[in-house]
Amino acid sequence: MKPNPRLPIPFLCLLPLILTACQEQHAAPEFPAPEVAIQRVEAHTIPIEWEFVGQTESSRLVEIRTRVEGVLDKRLYEEGTLVQKGQVLFQMDDRPFAAALQGQKGTLAQQEAKQQNAKRNVARLKNLIAQNAVSQKDVDDAVSQLAEADAVLLTARANVTSAELNLSYATIKSPLTGLSGKTKKADGSFISPGQDGLLTTVTQTDPMWVKFSTSETRLLEVNEAMMKKQLIMPENANFVVDLHMADGSVYPLSGKMNFSEKQFSTETGTREFRAAFANPDMKLVPGQFVRVTLKGAIRPNAILVPQRAVMQGQQGKYLYVVGTANKAEIRPVEMGDWYGDDWIIESGLTSGELVVVDGMSHVIPNMPVKPLPPADNTRGSQP
Repeated sequence: MKPNPRLPIPFLCLLPLILTACQEQHAAPEFPAPEVAIQRVEAHTIPIEWEFVGQTESSRLVEIRTRVEGVLDKRLYEEGTLVQKGQVLFQMDDRPFAAALQGQKGTLAQQEAKQQNAKRNVARLKNLIAQNAVSQKDVDDAVSQLAEADAVLLTARANVTSAELNLSYATIKSPLTGLSGKTKKADGSFISPGQDGLLTTVTQTDPMWVKFSTSETRLLEVNEAMMKKQLIMPENANFVVDLHMADGSVYPLSGKMNFSEKQFSTETGTREFRAAFANPDMKLVPGQFVRVTLKGAIRPNAILVPQRAVMQGQQGKYLYVVGTANKAEIRPVEMGDWYGDDWIIESGLTSGELVVVDGMSHVIPNMPVKPLPPADNTRGSQP
């Protein structure tokens, strides 16, 4: 630019400084790197628990039925109460059974006398045949009569035993300790064995069983994790089973698995499992709905991150890691199950990496950041 003769010389000297200052005013301002909370992830062996909805049921339900025909004299228990093993529940009129027993004992005595007489005859004839006083046929007939007497005596003894049993059946006892049911027959009713012979039920409550089921999909996922060595089951499937009641309280005693169905239900597509619980205080009763927690499995080399660190994008789940030069890198990840307040990362992260757990809203990929420790640096780094 040619000097303007109309401008004074001092102004021309200051012009370069003025232009430089204008350029500085229009330059984009530099912002400091945003502060983000980071957390170093480490692989740990963690316990794995599964939860199911379960229902309690009696470990043994017995129908109390009459074994003999007769008149029900009286009920000797209070309906709905706990009855003990061997406790008398019903008493039938036992006089006909006692009379029948006495008759069979009389018959038995007669047969015993006949048998003794047959034995004496055989012994006498054997002495006489040695003297040629009787024929061999006489001896053979006596031996046959003794054999018949022995057989009849066995029948008479069996009849006495049967009559004794019938007399004992007139007193109906509980075969176990449990909750008694409602009486089906009133006092004075004529009862007989068969479909109409049900008198009541007794439900065993100690131990108590809890049944629960799981889907085919869930079992396939567990089997796949076991094949990949991502899940280790307890030896001999010796799980510890805990119960949570409907009000949220925890049942004080742990249970043990005692049954596993080997096939899926064609109606629900699930497999049924069962656990047994001691129930000395009768806190559990049949028909309750409970939450079942299965413990004992472990997962080695698990990587955990706080749930707040994971975000959802169009391509799936992702999070930010701090790489070289403190730059934020976007990292797609595959999620597993929850573990407390953390996610289990199936793939996408390795042990030792730094994950952004707070301040992600101010971060874009490849942006320099200022990493800071999180307020709670225990999540995702402890088993």
